[in-house]
Amino acid sequence: MPMASRLHVADSRPEDWVYVSEGGATIVFSYRGTENPHFQGRVLRLRKTALSNNDTGRGVEEEPDDPMIAFQRDVISCIVPQAFLPDLDVVLLNESWLDAIECLRNSDRPQERWKKDKIDKRRRKGVLATNLVGGEGIVAVEIKPKWGFLPREHHLSPQTVSTKTSTCRFCMHTRLRSQEGASPTDYCPMDLYSRNETRMVKAIHDLWNAWVRSDGSLNNFRIFVSGKVIKPSHHDFHDVPIGPPDTGVSSSFNSGFKETLMENLMRLLLDTRVLDIISTLQRTLDELDIEGISKLCSMSKADLASMVANPTPEDWRDFIRCYQTSYCTWDHANPDPKNIKDYLMAYLLSATFKDCSIILRFNQGGGSLPSHSVSIIDLDPKPMNKLGEWEELDRRVVEGYRAGGQQKRCAP
Repeated sequence: MPMASRLHVADSRPEDWVYVSEGGATIVFSYRGTENPHFQGRVLRLRKTALSNNDTGRGVEEEPDDPMIAFQRDVISCIVPQAFLPDLDVVLLNESWLDAIECLRNSDRPQERWKKDKIDKRRRKGVLATNLVGGEGIVAVEIKPKWGFLPREHHLSPQTVSTKTSTCRFCMHTRLRSQEGASPTDYCPMDLYSRNETRMVKAIHDLWNAWVRSDGSLNNFRIFVSGKVIKPSHHDFHDVPIGPPDTGVSSSFNSGFKETLMENLMRLLLDTRVLDIISTLQRTLDELDIEGISKLCSMSKADLASMVANPTPEDWRDFIRCYQTSYCTWDHANPDPKNIKDYLMAYLLSATFKDCSIILRFNQGGGSLPSHSVSIIDLDPKPMNKLGEWEELDRRVVEGYRAGGQQKRCAP
């Protein structure tokens, strides 16, 4: 998009934007104003920086577009149908406007977030995206499915092979987090990805139960009604109406909110290919497991902790061509060290799909479902310097799980 035609966030009032949610790297606001139609139906995604970062002053005048935009255009959209992706556009920023919205909305953020990071006000460009959780009468549920496969045994050590091929990564990590004080959950991603209706229902109920126990603080299940986050402790939550999309019947939380929500979610999940797409991409892009990646690096006289240079846009375009052609013919049980760059990029891309979310939308008052009722979000590129950290985390997760004794079997 030419610079002259790009929207400027200063063409809207900070008070017309409300806090929606945030992840580790970005914070999201939705537009509630009426004065500028270009912002209606959109959310603003801004990058964050550590609270301890006191670097001030203007950003680079020729700042590149947010990498999320080019990554979706050049990489993600080549392997995920466009119908499941939000529209993304560049929006220009300025420091005074960002100061104003931070003053207005910082108190709406979770305490554990505003205590450690803030809006990066040096940025001169942000991202405008489709508002998938907004709209009067719209119920939207965000689910972060996480890892949906068990690794092959080819590259696993004798110490980890029996554990990793029987218990999924999420369930192992959940036990470690619980030992460290996190809220427990019985959710297993393998149930959600199974295409078995009984197991999928169990997965949704387990997500709900963890959501209730944690008062909505877990990041893998969130509910929005008319664009607002709903939590179990909200005083007005019990009066939220919700009904099946094809009956026009409404019910409240007290008389079946959970059951009606589950029915709608299951209907959408069984009718979409989204979970199959995500799990297939996770698995085929992670053929070696982090243990195999580490071994391949050793064969190439390198170690994962030293991998810091991120792939360029051209690198990603080359990899996607490789993934769609020759990659599937390689002998992944005996990887060729000359292909190490492609294997590293494949693992990074797999990590993106392991950490993405899906948004399921439906009308709370009845009527037909929106044309695109299921979408995939949070498809940011992962940095190469995370590989060493992931290797260490994998070791801690598996060792901690094995030390706990009893092992859970996660059916594929």
